[in-house]
Amino acid sequence: MIGSPIIRVLFVGAVIATGAAWFVLRPRPLPPGTFSGLTGDVTRGEQVFWAGGCAACHAAADAKGDGKFLLAGGQPFPSPFGTFYAPNISTDLDAGIGDWTVEDLGNAMMRGVSPEGSHYYPAFPYASYAKAEAQDIADLHAFLATLPADPTLSKPHDVGFPFNIRASLGGWKFLYLDTDWVLNGDLTPEETRGRYLVEALGHCGECHTPRNALGGMERNRWLAGAPTPDGKGRFPNITPGKMKWSSADIIEYLTSGFTPEYDSAGGHMALVVENTAHLPDSDRTAIAAYLKKVPALE
Repeated sequence: MIGSPIIRVLFVGAVIATGAAWFVLRPRPLPPGTFSGLTGDVTRGEQVFWAGGCAACHAAADAKGDGKFLLAGGQPFPSPFGTFYAPNISTDLDAGIGDWTVEDLGNAMMRGVSPEGSHYYPAFPYASYAKAEAQDIADLHAFLATLPADPTLSKPHDVGFPFNIRASLGGWKFLYLDTDWVLNGDLTPEETRGRYLVEALGHCGECHTPRNALGGMERNRWLAGAPTPDGKGRFPNITPGKMKWSSADIIEYLTSGFTPEYDSAGGHMALVVENTAHLPDSDRTAIAAYLKKVPALE
């Protein structure tokens, strides 16, 4: 009998701890009705496709022309937590996402939640896509539905313990998944558009911003450069504190890949430029306006 109160306290404590853990770790899809009344536009969806860099990861690294639209996945992305492989997001009903609804796509991109209700790894940049507009997701869904199917099965990620425990990703999201903009203040419409393209669809911070030990972006060092995930190089600092390019220089780079020093984009950035080259001139100008506005970091 002496131990009974202690046992009861321990039991209640365990129940509370379990409930708190469930609350933090559970997948959190978008609110019902997020896409109600929205109709996807294929033409606008193609622009979202290029702005979001879908082909840069989900098509073959050497894909050219129409090969950019064959989204069979497979590209490896090494990191300190393991190697992740881009999945098949073609219209194949079995190997791809051909049976996904717009809600499924929205939950994947903006919440990192699969149609089955499990967490995706943040190698998929949903921490940036979380700021996307629902209409853009609807437009992208409409465009993806027009692309060819491919039966290639997605390659499983090579991630060891404890990072293979997907439930723990709920804690990561609790800490790092939000919809707050990094750059705030009095922005022009052009700068606001640039912010949306850089911080949300273009997910530039995913590479160019340093990360902490848990893989969360250090927003106080936004776009200040970071080691590449494989540890073999660095993504450059693209704030005005380091990159002394003019707006015209930035626009030219995002159009042709050529730098003011007569060099050209290489590696994965070459794929990024292939995406931005498809955007309208106004969007590349908006990106340049945003980059000139971000706080300068040496």
